[in-house]
Amino acid sequence: MDITIHASFLPHNDPDAALAFYRDTLGFEVRNDVGYGGMRWITVGPAGQPGTSIVLNPPAATPGLTDDERRTIAEMMAKGTYAMLLLATKDLAGTFERLQASGAEVVQEPTDQPYGVRDCAFRDPAGNLIRLQELRQTR
Repeated sequence: MDITIHASFLPHNDPDAALAFYRDTLGFEVRNDVGYGGMRWITVGPAGQPGTSIVLNPPAATPGLTDDERRTIAEMMAKGTYAMLLLATKDLAGTFERLQASGAEVVQEPTDQPYGVRDCAFRDPAGNLIRLQELRQTR
């Protein structure tokens, strides 16, 4: 089989704040920005990786959700427990400094984890947990 990850979805509750964070803070390319019915879907992705995207979507647009489920999602987003993304960089310290300087909410400073990686964590404007892992040089 030849299967790739094309896109993952992350919720947003403020499209302009999400766009500023992923485009301006993380440096992702904007690949699509679509509005419909007063809502916005923004597709972003890392430069040089045109086949991998993140769709920042309004969670209220999910079909079949009840009002109670929408409230639960909003509560979980506010707590930062609804969605997570794992990113990687060759320069964790430098990337962390730029993110911290941008005002991104830091959850964890760069740390050597017992499971063999060095990473840090922060939240995007919607509360999504973003873990940033350092790519190790392979020999």
